[in-house]
Amino acid sequence: MKKQRIFIVDDEAGFTRLLKLTLEKTGNFQVQEENDGTNAWLEARAFKPDIIFLDIVMPKIDGGDVAQQIRSDPMLAHVPIIFLTAIVSRTETKHDIGGFPFLAKPVSLEAIKQCIAEHLGE
Repeated sequence: MKKQRIFIVDDEAGFTRLLKLTLEKTGNFQVQEENDGTNAWLEARAFKPDIIFLDIVMPKIDGGDVAQQIRSDPMLAHVPIIFLTAIVSRTETKHDIGGFPFLAKPVSLEAIKQCIAEHLGE
């Protein structure tokens, strides 16, 4: 079975490392993490992810700008982008953020796995 490729972009290295290790432990995922948003687009091109989890508030460049870079790249335009954010909760908005679905932090492994299944048709 081919492992799904998950790309996590978040400036909190502890968060991305823990999520990477936890997802890879299931045996179903290959995960790459990036903690500098300015590198995210090029790293995504190189990694060719099936889905991207992207923090919104990061130093140097925000997640919205990174998402637009990725969307404007024909090689990556089809890849689902899910925002991860602590700036709003599900009770504050049930909708998307800037046209992208989101998960509110703190987020559980089950919520991440359910989101992957929903967006990748698993």
